Amino acid sequence: MSVGDAHPRSVFAAEITTTAIEPAIVFDRVGVSYGRGRKSTVALTDFNLRVTAGETVALLGPSGSGKSTALGALAGFVRPTTGAVRLAGRDVTDLSPAKRGIGVVVQSYALFPHMRAHDNVAFGLKAHRVPRKEIDGRVAEALAMVGMAAYAKRLPRELSGGQQQRVAIARALAIRPKVLLLDEPLAALDAQLRQSMLGELQELRRALPDTAMLYVTHDQAEALALADRIAVMRDARLVDIDTAENLWRRPPSDFTAAFLGGANLLPCTVNRVSGTAALVTVGTSTLRAEAPDIPGGWGVDAPGLLCVRPHTVQIGATSDRNAMRGTVVSTVWRGASTRLRLTVDGLGDEITADVPGHLDIEVGAIVGVRFPDPAGVLIPPTIGAETIGAAVTSAAPQPDVPK
Repeated sequence: MSVGDAHPRSVFAAEITTTAIEPAIVFDRVGVSYGRGRKSTVALTDFNLRVTAGETVALLGPSGSGKSTALGALAGFVRPTTGAVRLAGRDVTDLSPAKRGIGVVVQSYALFPHMRAHDNVAFGLKAHRVPRKEIDGRVAEALAMVGMAAYAKRLPRELSGGQQQRVAIARALAIRPKVLLLDEPLAALDAQLRQSMLGELQELRRALPDTAMLYVTHDQAEALALADRIAVMRDARLVDIDTAENLWRRPPSDFTAAFLGGANLLPCTVNRVSGTAALVTVGTSTLRAEAPDIPGGWGVDAPGLLCVRPHTVQIGATSDRNAMRGTVVSTVWRGASTRLRLTVDGLGDEITADVPGHLDIEVGAIVGVRFPDPAGVLIPPTIGAETIGAAVTSAAPQPDVPK
């Protein structure tokens, strides 16, 4: 049984419906620091975020970006140094975790090893002083929602990693929270199980349309698959926030372009802009590009960055029309595709191309490199060229997305 099969619109789902006008979650200029003076460490700076009931927002970023600190401040595990946290309009900044009514699922599952699945789920209900006569029914309902009704009497060691995670989710859902926090819930699972659980979390979202979810991850594929909006974080700050589609198709910054999906960020000169279309010079070539609106507009002869996704770069013969001459630097077969690193005549930096299938090609081979038309989307330059190269190199692997 999959998540959500049993009670897609059950009493459980109805009971968590909120009529509050206020957002379900509000971070109001939240900052978190540890220590004092010169030895202090800033873990979160001036963090602002609003999440409505029924919305799923992913906090996406590398390790140390502040995403788990933000979740901890919301759950009550971390005391903000500055700012306030509100739930449905109520200031909970100084409230203990147990009094916030939030469901929390963590990477390590945190199940009690000596308790059976039923008792692990019941533990939260007892902590919230739910009447004893109601507990068995609510445990059964929560386990059914995650497809674990048949495993209620098993100990955690008798369950697989995915099953343990489902029990952890059931425990969070049993208290019928209006807010559900998930902190890297799939990170400890193997790749195949992670994909399965990702699909079940999607079903869970549909089964709980009135629950606000905050999902912490460093995995872009999870964020793209689950989130209505993605908040990209870096160095304890919120960098960008928008819908998953907008951030993917029109990233507002070089860091987001590189981290969310991987990108070739090519320094360019903007020659002409008409509406949302532009002509740019990249190396010795003139290419068409998408030019999203930016404050102040795009100036003529202004510098920019052309974001070209690796899966859109085409590899062929040097005699192909509009092909640039490229040299293969490295090649890695990745199953569904082959990733190439190339130098291209006229371009200063190496570029990445993801070619479908198994491309049998040697390092040093000369190939034709073609960009799509339009070649990509313009991004204002915000960091130096050396940092851009590092950002592209360290970007997470590209997920499977439609062209």
